[in-house]
Amino acid sequence: MKITLDWLRDHLDGAFTVDDVVATLNRIGHEVEGVENPAEKLAGFRVARVLTAEKHPQADKLQVLTVEAGPEVNAGAPLTVVCGAPNARAGLVGVLGLPGAVVPANGMELKVAAVRGVESNGMMCSSRELELGDDHDGIIELPADAPVGSSFADYTGADDPVVDISITPNRQDCMGVRGLARDLAAAGLGTLKPLEVPAITGEGAPATEIRTDDPEACPAFFGRTISGVVNGQAPEWMRRRLEAVGQRSISALVDISNYVMFDLGRPSHIYDRAKLHGALVARRAKDGETAVALNGKEYRLTDTMTVIADDREVHDIAGIMGGEHSGCSETTTDVLIEIAYFTPERIALTGQALGLSSDARSRFERGVDPAFLDDATAIVTQHILNICGGTPSTVTRAGAPPAEAKTIAYDPALAASLGGIDIAPARQQEILTALGFGVTEEGGGWQVAVPSWRRDMDAAPDIVEEVARITGFDAIASVPLPRADGVAKPTATAEQLAERRLRRAAAAAGFDEAVTWSFISEAEAAPFGRGVWRLANPISEDLKVMRPSLLPGLLAAAARNQNRGQNSIRLFEIGRRYLADAEHPTLAILMAGDKRARGWQTGKAAPFDAFDAKAAALALLGVAGAPADRLQVMEAVTPGSIWHPGQSATLRLGPKAVLAEFGALHPALTRSFDVDGPVMAVQIFLDALPAKRASGPARAAFAPPALQSVRRDFAFLAPASLTAAELVRAIRGADKAAIVDARLFDRFAGQGVPAGQVSLAVEVELQPAEKSFTDAELKAIADKVVAAAAKAGAVLRG
Repeated sequence: MKITLDWLRDHLDGAFTVDDVVATLNRIGHEVEGVENPAEKLAGFRVARVLTAEKHPQADKLQVLTVEAGPEVNAGAPLTVVCGAPNARAGLVGVLGLPGAVVPANGMELKVAAVRGVESNGMMCSSRELELGDDHDGIIELPADAPVGSSFADYTGADDPVVDISITPNRQDCMGVRGLARDLAAAGLGTLKPLEVPAITGEGAPATEIRTDDPEACPAFFGRTISGVVNGQAPEWMRRRLEAVGQRSISALVDISNYVMFDLGRPSHIYDRAKLHGALVARRAKDGETAVALNGKEYRLTDTMTVIADDREVHDIAGIMGGEHSGCSETTTDVLIEIAYFTPERIALTGQALGLSSDARSRFERGVDPAFLDDATAIVTQHILNICGGTPSTVTRAGAPPAEAKTIAYDPALAASLGGIDIAPARQQEILTALGFGVTEEGGGWQVAVPSWRRDMDAAPDIVEEVARITGFDAIASVPLPRADGVAKPTATAEQLAERRLRRAAAAAGFDEAVTWSFISEAEAAPFGRGVWRLANPISEDLKVMRPSLLPGLLAAAARNQNRGQNSIRLFEIGRRYLADAEHPTLAILMAGDKRARGWQTGKAAPFDAFDAKAAALALLGVAGAPADRLQVMEAVTPGSIWHPGQSATLRLGPKAVLAEFGALHPALTRSFDVDGPVMAVQIFLDALPAKRASGPARAAFAPPALQSVRRDFAFLAPASLTAAELVRAIRGADKAAIVDARLFDRFAGQGVPAGQVSLAVEVELQPAEKSFTDAELKAIADKVVAAAAKAGAVLRG
């Protein structure tokens, strides 16, 4: 939101400078992003008169001018200036750039220089060179009575600083100059001038019927027609202000609508009535209906959107942008003024769906003043009558705006107890009154009537914020938090400590931590079950769904890294997944690209595989305190088809307790995120990990065995459907007292092995306790191992 100092003075009476305005705005919560004075870039440019114009002796298209630039330049003596403009002539009053001035359009510093042998002491300027327009066919021509020698910036009124302000989304009332003036006045910077609302009776009913057929999205549609207007150029003061805040001047009617929007925060639309056919109606769009907006683009609409249409076509995407077909032109003579109230939520959803932004949308989706329709209609009408002339009709009021009065019970003591500032009740009442609130005392407290333009006010804390910010947040005293005597006790929870350990372990294992958005797009969420929680009013369609998995964010990060030339990507993130029942803490890992770079020892680069993902999952589960050696490998369970079939699985503590899932991601998924090559991933579900025992350690302290362990190898023939993990788990349970470990060290299928079977070789480690094993004891343990394997479906190879 931009304002100029001169524009602000229309609403605020007082002696203040731009520095005063900036300091006060920052103090009361309106962050100033920058200040620019257009006069600064016009320094060194003066109003000058051409005295003589002679042909250049050595150039056909150049002239040698003698120019008068006032008594302060060259002691009043005329200057010689070489000029190539076709309209340069004696008697012309234009703009002279003196040596040392910088041309705004190209940054060139003017110097005294010889042009084809003739010394030139500056440059007569065109509109384009001073960034005042697109005209470059000749130099600027000013009225003959323009004061020669005066600063061009002073002559044009350009010495009007522009203040750029960041308006927070809850302060829709400050989307106009008057709203900011009201806040400044409440803070003590001047006095708010009363708003002049003209009384316009009008003659006869509007020539075009106006109504609303969509009261949910457009509860109120006010309008009137004006006949006999002349749509020329807007007055210079209006054009200058609009251009200062970044609006291109188009025509008087369009500029009036834009001016009122920036002045009062109230969008409106003016139609050329000759281009309308039948009644003008606010209604729901039809599925597939199209509209060509003022930006020249065609938009396909749905029945969730509201439009302004006549009997033939759509003329306006309601509250966002007008249509190209019914815009005003220089031939317009009869107009229809639209002043409507649109439901903010509907405008926001329509704008997001169409990807269409505008100054009108930014105001309507925040919520304009519902009680200002009549006054806005009168003000827009008066501007048109003053500038374009014409005869107005009476006003048609279709529907009624939601102007429900809101009152908040408030205790002035809350300013100190909640806001931290001791503000006298009288001063609080003065602030609230200046901001437009009504204050009455009732039953020992206050009843505060909220003005219609403050839809962000809901409860007493909102009132505290108002009086606190106008007083100044810097008045809040710095008070240390109370602290118990002695050494501070740890405050981290067991879950937080576990996340810290996992974060350090993942980083130590060579993974880089990523922090991604908790919100993703609907397309990104679709493969992961689509997501349950969606934002009604997201800041972007790409941030609409609360993520059901951490993997979309990591895949997007991997794609960005690959696009920047990274060949080996190892990422991890600890965050929350948002499912239907609750949010779930999760650790996710993603590996893409080369696990090992190519080299003379190993040859080609080696990619990551599912076993790398499994190893990372088991290592981190061990750090988290899970019994990694007792986990079962079973099929993946994440909804959708995100995992590569046959190259993914889950790690479970029993059939139902899923602690993690790992493996290769489905190629279709990685392609949809523009990630090249096979991608391995892990998700560890931290809230599924078994909790530690409430008292004492989970197991006894480690004591090294006194006797050396014994290792025995077994080879089994097993069905191809039997997993190695099932066999190893069965062998470990054959004799829990003696067997301390078992691991698969060979798997073979082929010659010598019956079809449909595989050979699995397992190393079993036995640990004697008080004495060494005898041969008989070893044979008994071996028999138990063979029997356990047989129960699992495997037989000892002969």
